[in-house]
Amino acid sequence: MEDRAVLVTGAARGLARGIALDLALAGYRVAFTFRPGGTPPDETLAALEAAGAKPPVAIGADHARAGETERAAREAETLLGRLDVLVHAVGPMVVKRFAKSTLADYRAMLDGNLTSAVEAAFAVLPGMRARRFGRLIFFGMNGSHATHPASSMSLYGAAKAGVVAFARALALEEARHGITVNAIEPGDIRNKDLDRAQAHAHGAANPTGHAGSWEDVAYAVRMLVADEASFLNGVTLGVNGGLAEPHE
Repeated sequence: MEDRAVLVTGAARGLARGIALDLALAGYRVAFTFRPGGTPPDETLAALEAAGAKPPVAIGADHARAGETERAAREAETLLGRLDVLVHAVGPMVVKRFAKSTLADYRAMLDGNLTSAVEAAFAVLPGMRARRFGRLIFFGMNGSHATHPASSMSLYGAAKAGVVAFARALALEEARHGITVNAIEPGDIRNKDLDRAQAHAHGAANPTGHAGSWEDVAYAVRMLVADEASFLNGVTLGVNGGLAEPHE
């Protein structure tokens, strides 16, 4: 993995930070995005540097703004010299009944989730096609692949279902170029800073009886982006402890 370069979006905190750290520990060269005015990148940079990452790259980007995702991905490719892996983990969430929602809420969900995913793909795919290798990971909501409904998540759920549908179609089109496209659907992981051992000590209303962790999601990502995973394509993987519903 020493020459493999990855961009993880939205990795200033949460699950995406854990994914960036896990990939750095596995030997990937890591770039990540953070939102200017939001959580600063300092803690993620410090964690990556402590893990021995060759030096990590932090790029400011507001993924809800048109053109920002594409610009950030191209900047990461320039700074790292190439991009072999995209983990598009960013995605705002609005939990609100539709009767209280607005068109601004709708646009925020669509732009921050689906439009940003499309922009990211436009940016990274040409280089991947030229090199005959690429791994794209997108994030849905638990149940997105089956458009499983959830109260108060009409707009968010619709946007995430679009992301998963987009990923699955890309998987069909890009496979002949040596590129795989897969989707992760995280379960209801409420404390995103717990590691696996800590999460096992917390009860949760899923079939395992315990909470999930960033390590569980990072493991799934690392498996799907590995060189050896060339036949895992168009997969929608639920990291949810067996939970079928969007939330506990």
